[in-house]
Amino acid sequence: MKHGIRQKKLGRTSSHRTAMLANMAAALVKHEQIVTTLPKAKALRPFVEKLVTLGKKGGLANRRLAMSRMRDETMVNKLFDTLAGRYAKRAGGYIRIMKAGFRYGDAAPQAVIEFVDRDESAKGQDSGPLQAQKGE
Repeated sequence: MKHGIRQKKLGRTSSHRTAMLANMAAALVKHEQIVTTLPKAKALRPFVEKLVTLGKKGGLANRRLAMSRMRDETMVNKLFDTLAGRYAKRAGGYIRIMKAGFRYGDAAPQAVIEFVDRDESAKGQDSGPLQAQKGE
């Protein structure tokens, strides 16, 4: 029986799944749009929407709770300072998922997950050490 199963396992252990969702949430907050597989996007949406709700409530306890879930201090600051103000009047539904065809190698269904009313200039911001080396 599958009673009490709330989420898809995504072929990972619970610790790996938690770390993956935290990393993907930080990437989504940073770039405001990412491309991933459809099952991962569907698992990520409620995770990030709850984080945005924490940001809208504000306060030190909620900031610490978001920090424990997302594990990226700069992205938590962006969540509480920028995104919370942007979605202050919106009652949920901060994330949009659009299907984006199938991946070439294994035909996995792809999806674009993005914030509604996102900032276009946030896409592609400092994508890690490779981009930093190119800029030098």
